[in-house]
Amino acid sequence: MLKHENITCERCGKRMECKVNAISKCQCSTVQLNLNEIQYVSEHYEGCLCAACLNELKEEYRMFYQFRTS
Repeated sequence: MLKHENITCERCGKRMECKVNAISKCQCSTVQLNLNEIQYVSEHYEGCLCAACLNELKEEYRMFYQFRTS
């Protein structure tokens, strides 16, 4: 079974190492998303995303949500 896999971020194309068997050690786990943010990301992407893109999408969601509720 694979421990690490070199993949490409679906959003930006950056190469990254996915830690398939140790998700808590994967770079994407450093980004904390709430349930609404997770849903927003999953509506736009199916594959793995790098931490930078997850942070950008988190901010994008917050800006969009604030605009809609203002």
